[in-house]
Amino acid sequence: MRILVTGGAGFIGSHLCEALLRQGHAVSIIDELNDFYSPALKRLNLEGIRKLGAVEFLEGDICDGERAYEFLKRNPPDAVVHLAARAGVRPSLQQPFLYERTNVLGTLTLLENCRRLGITKFVFASSSSIYGVSNNVPFREDDPNCLPISIYAATKLAGEKLCYTYSHLYAIRTVCLRFFTVFGPRQRPDLAIRKFTEMIDAGKPIPVFGDGSSGRDYTFVADTVQGILGALRYECGFDIFNLGNSAPVKLTEMIAAIEKAVGRKAVIDWQPDQPGDVPITFADISKAREKLGYAPGTPFEAGIVKFVEWFRTARSI
Repeated sequence: MRILVTGGAGFIGSHLCEALLRQGHAVSIIDELNDFYSPALKRLNLEGIRKLGAVEFLEGDICDGERAYEFLKRNPPDAVVHLAARAGVRPSLQQPFLYERTNVLGTLTLLENCRRLGITKFVFASSSSIYGVSNNVPFREDDPNCLPISIYAATKLAGEKLCYTYSHLYAIRTVCLRFFTVFGPRQRPDLAIRKFTEMIDAGKPIPVFGDGSSGRDYTFVADTVQGILGALRYECGFDIFNLGNSAPVKLTEMIAAIEKAVGRKAVIDWQPDQPGDVPITFADISKAREKLGYAPGTPFEAGIVKFVEWFRTARSI
């Protein structure tokens, strides 16, 4: 198969592209290489991907529909994995229109190009953030009370609804995957685990928002990739799956795991709660286990050790 991966030069996307190439698939990538974090890091990811095989690459904005259309038309993919997005809860509060443009208009533009070209398999990267302040834990895909409390989360929920609409109207077989706090090698510099690791290793104070009791369902990137591959194989009209580890970790426990792996105590700078942050994410993954064969196999502490091993080699980048 030929698979298009939007955001393929990013953290999750680069791991996915490598896995697809190892399985013998042809890979196309659209990535803007924007400056949300260093484009040089994304170019290094691309170099790593290309060591495993040739890829078609377009450096461009997914909202530029005609340019993307011409790229796809030359060699139409059998399936699309749409990972490209503006990510992060807190930045979305400062740049709501940028997040709306990329995450909503960008998704709509890509779906419309799929319709025009007859591409009928679509996998959409959604987020656990869409559950918001739900009182029902663990989070289940059939919970009707999704109450997003950040612009980012709202744009992801809007993306899911667009996917459903195109599936209904144009028979694009679509799977939406709700990712739960993915971590591992090549993690974005703005994400807590990488940021805390860098600061603890350097002896700098780390900002901790709230009392440290908030919980996140951290998921190692290789397990997330396994779930995406399962979604590509899964046949349906439209469906939604949680991809988590189903084992929330408190913020204080996360810090302790990093301290142990780094071999240094953290200096904590306690801060008040941040707007848009939810108290817990906790995935019910029984549906993904049953239908996608999803089986996360990396415990949190083991994943932190693997991340720190990578960090030691990559910190100079």
